[in-house]
Amino acid sequence: MNQRPKSDLTFLSIEQAARLLRRREISPVELVDACLERVQSLDASINAFITLTAESARRRARAAERELRRGGARSPLHGIPICLKDNFWTKGVRTTAGSKILADFVPDADSDVATRLAQAGAILLGKTNMHEFAYGITSENPHYGSVRNPWARDRISGGSSGGSAAAVATGMAFASMGTDTGGSIRIPAALCGIVGLKPTFGLVSVAGTVLLCESMDHAGPLARSVADACVVLETIAGAYPRGVARPNHRTLRRKGRKRFRLGLPEQYYFERVDSGVHAAIDAAVKTLEQLGARVERVSLPHLHESVEASTNLGLAEATSFHESQGYYPARAAEYGEDVRGRLEAGTKVRATDYLHALKVKRMLRRDFDNAFERVDAILAPASPIPAPGLGENEVEIAGEKAGVRGLLVGASRPANFTGHPALAVPCGFTPAGLPVGLQLIGPRWGEAKLLTIAYAYEKATQWHLTAATVVEAS
Repeated sequence: MNQRPKSDLTFLSIEQAARLLRRREISPVELVDACLERVQSLDASINAFITLTAESARRRARAAERELRRGGARSPLHGIPICLKDNFWTKGVRTTAGSKILADFVPDADSDVATRLAQAGAILLGKTNMHEFAYGITSENPHYGSVRNPWARDRISGGSSGGSAAAVATGMAFASMGTDTGGSIRIPAALCGIVGLKPTFGLVSVAGTVLLCESMDHAGPLARSVADACVVLETIAGAYPRGVARPNHRTLRRKGRKRFRLGLPEQYYFERVDSGVHAAIDAAVKTLEQLGARVERVSLPHLHESVEASTNLGLAEATSFHESQGYYPARAAEYGEDVRGRLEAGTKVRATDYLHALKVKRMLRRDFDNAFERVDAILAPASPIPAPGLGENEVEIAGEKAGVRGLLVGASRPANFTGHPALAVPCGFTPAGLPVGLQLIGPRWGEAKLLTIAYAYEKATQWHLTAATVVEAS
């Protein structure tokens, strides 16, 4: 086998690594060792992992090497090291959900996602740090420590899938799986400079995950490129409706579609946006127009009304789940202060508030569906602000103070509320050198089209490559 620096291996794309594995120019053992060396050298300062499964990863890598020699690859993920957010059940490996309450929980079965990835031949490196019970957007965890942003380690990585994003951005893993209830895949992807995809509600099973909000929970990939995210989605996705195209990473290049119809929302999304973020989004829109996209304004009149409605829905369902598991209020003292406060707030949501939220959900879904009769995707910031500092609860935008949680969730939760697919793709940096993410929201079951648009943009820019280079050198 050809010898190459291990640091080079960790920033290969999944397709590149899979091709080298097929040619036997590298081995799964080399990939696993390279990633584990990254973990050893970086994770003391990033804190991306809660549990590392190094021994079993090396064992699985040796098995994958034998399998690849005998019968070829099961999938592009065969022999590829990945990690999982620590709210996905993993048989025989503890699953804490970032909580003290589940510190010793070792599932006797895998989640659906973990099963599909294992069947595809992916190699689990470990379980990643997260906001406690996925109930927050900073990944500042009082039990396992805060995840730190790879670009500025005094800043948050975003949440709740913060460890997953930080691990992928720094080459500790080729991809990861996160969950997204109000932006928990797209927020950390944007703040860490990688790709994060929240699929259509129900496309990827959340069976065997520690739930947060049953009607808004999604599961999806975090990766360093659009094609890599597509590879993972192909593995974990369930059935599509008849006649709907499934995403296929092999056809992304061949489609070459650039005459997209894109919508810029007239309401809400651009009302409070950091100037550096706004400039990067504007530049991304111009790039898409240069590629042949037609950009027009679209109206989503119930967006403002959805803020309170989706909050009430999330509060009520989260508290209901924790009550059903016997965690709350029986073990209230064991929660972090922020999560305990939200669970308490959930007890105060009235039935009429919950029913009104369902009504608003239907109206907002119609708003999006009406817009998608005219456009292929809607453009918005994945996060209206760059990564805030650790412990920073407010930031200043246009001379006014605004809450960090409200800003981050506000940009991403509408697509959770309605169930439409959405992804974050790197689109630049602020003057301070912090990553910016462009959000693309598409019609339900429209992942193939969404990924095609994102891929066309990614190929016309260098932001995803810049991210890998800078992080590796830091």
